[in-house]
Amino acid sequence: MPRDLSELGTPQDWLRRARSNLARARQPKAEEVLWEDLCFDTQQAAEKSLKAVLVARHIPFRFVHDITELLTLLENQGVSLPEEIRASAELTDYAVENRYPGPFEPVTEEEFKKALQIAEAVVAWAEAQIEKQ
Repeated sequence: MPRDLSELGTPQDWLRRARSNLARARQPKAEEVLWEDLCFDTQQAAEKSLKAVLVARHIPFRFVHDITELLTLLENQGVSLPEEIRASAELTDYAVENRYPGPFEPVTEEEFKKALQIAEAVVAWAEAQIEKQ
């Protein structure tokens, strides 16, 4: 169920959190750190950026990690999404499945670099959307 938007903070609050996740993802990787965990931060950066835009546009949303759902909400309200922003849907898998032990393939450095590039694009796009408001 969507929460009351007045309780969710400002778009800038959400962007601050998104930038924090992005900064953590950009840190030099310590040997003990898993690529999966860094990819989780890229997913979180994208998710929080999209939620910042939703808050800025007064569009209610559920608290989910499903980026496709967030993108669909934006599109249904007439927000035009560039292809590079739509690509962020692929980050959803990093929100849950890859964070835990299980029958999943390990994330590679190459996959992480792609996830980071997508997250950086989403954060920049969200910042530009909110500046327009």
